[in-house]
Amino acid sequence: MYFIAIKLVAGMKFSDDQVRKMAALRDDLYAQIRKYGEKIEMLEGNVKTLDMILKESSFTRASALAADHTAEQAPEQKPIPVADPGGKVMAKAYVTPEQISIILEQGVEIDDETPPFRSFFIDRIIGEMKKKDTVEADAGKIQKESIIDCAVTKNGSHIEEIVIKNYRQSQRVNEIISTVGWSLTRMLENVGK
Repeated sequence: MYFIAIKLVAGMKFSDDQVRKMAALRDDLYAQIRKYGEKIEMLEGNVKTLDMILKESSFTRASALAADHTAEQAPEQKPIPVADPGGKVMAKAYVTPEQISIILEQGVEIDDETPPFRSFFIDRIIGEMKKKDTVEADAGKIQKESIIDCAVTKNGSHIEEIVIKNYRQSQRVNEIISTVGWSLTRMLENVGK
């Protein structure tokens, strides 16, 4: 019907092939809208997470997070809350120069097979970082032992802790914490909690 209206308004006639191509284009545009909508949602979640981190920390403390992880940091750091967009804390992140440990709050019971944990967080976020690290290791810029790694500790079938070792770059801290927050939010939505 949409294309019929176009024909009438524009006074043009389209071949069946042109109509099929326009329909395919429309489907592609809808797919892009969904894709970028998810990205926008994730970016908004990242901003909210950073706002919460800044709110919970002093300015000096937040800038210390952005400093190079090789810089001397206090051995005992304040946990960083990982919250959903509504502010409910789902986990706490503990950052050391060696690793990021994300411990889920009691009552947050989700399986590591619940989407989008593996497809988005493990495969896309950590996987892309691992690819970059592997390229650097192959070029001799870093040692193979320095490639980022992620381990999930479970209590039964539920995730208890996510440990990311060798994150190496301070800018990865914010990306990892915000994307795990986004993933946990979507996982809880998928299990109806």
